[in-house]
Amino acid sequence: MLAYLIRRLTYGVGVVFGVLFFLFVLFFTVTSPDDVARKALGERVTPAVVEQWKINHGYDLPLFPAPGAWQENMLFEHYRRMLTFDFGRSDADDTPIADRIRSGMMPSLTLTLPLFVLSLLTAIPLALLVAFFRETYIDRLGVVISVLAMSVSILLYIIGAQYLVGRLLHWFPISGFDSDPQLIVRFLALPLLVGVLAGLGGDVRFYRTVFLEESNTDYVRTARAKGCGEGRIMVRHVFRNSLIPLLTRVILAIPFLFMGSLLLESFFGIPGLGAITVDAIQGNDFSVLRTMVYIGSLLFVFGQIITDLSYGLVDPRVRLE
Repeated sequence: MLAYLIRRLTYGVGVVFGVLFFLFVLFFTVTSPDDVARKALGERVTPAVVEQWKINHGYDLPLFPAPGAWQENMLFEHYRRMLTFDFGRSDADDTPIADRIRSGMMPSLTLTLPLFVLSLLTAIPLALLVAFFRETYIDRLGVVISVLAMSVSILLYIIGAQYLVGRLLHWFPISGFDSDPQLIVRFLALPLLVGVLAGLGGDVRFYRTVFLEESNTDYVRTARAKGCGEGRIMVRHVFRNSLIPLLTRVILAIPFLFMGSLLLESFFGIPGLGAITVDAIQGNDFSVLRTMVYIGSLLFVFGQIITDLSYGLVDPRVRLE
């Protein structure tokens, strides 16, 4: 197992280095430092102001290494900063990016963690119920509703919930955030409701497919032949032996909880990492956007490794070699 872990970590490091090089090409060769400076300062600034801004942000160095000066270039600084988590300052307002990430992480987690748990507690039992009544009208109705729910854009869920629950019924505020424990539930109730409903159709359909595949295996038919009840079969046999595909979907989603939800945070005024990313896209803040993409790639690689290791914990037949 140790050799497998070392090999996976080596692959992960290679992927991260490749992502960093792709980011460098995308942000510094396709878009030149002069373009970045003028997007941050405006098109009417003088060349002297542009040059000073580039010096302040480290954009005045040559792009690639020169003979005898392999450290004095933007490629080396790009790798050094990203790998040491020295993200520098924002191109838009010159604030430290690390401070913005720290301030936005907790609002994102207060939204994504409950949303993650509620989605699992809702989708998996519903999928088990639909799979239990397979090839009946309940199963067909569940599939139709799931497909319809998947076909509706999350924007429609957001706008409809804000209008119905916030405007007409006045149950919850439609925007804003307060970390006070007595108020935070009121601000998170509506985005949590929207997030669960928007993802419920796809989750139920995926879990139902997994459960139905396990329901047709030989050991399930043997359990039925021995007189085991259908409910016990679904819980003790089908669900338990479906944990590997479930873990693949669940554990891969866990690292991205730290990144927040782009649309939910943006529309509901939650100052999390998702909102920071949206603001960076709208404001052409390339340094923040580059940092968020890099963090997302790190979390994805980490999630892949944790997913592979978890297979051996839930299924003794899996050998990590």
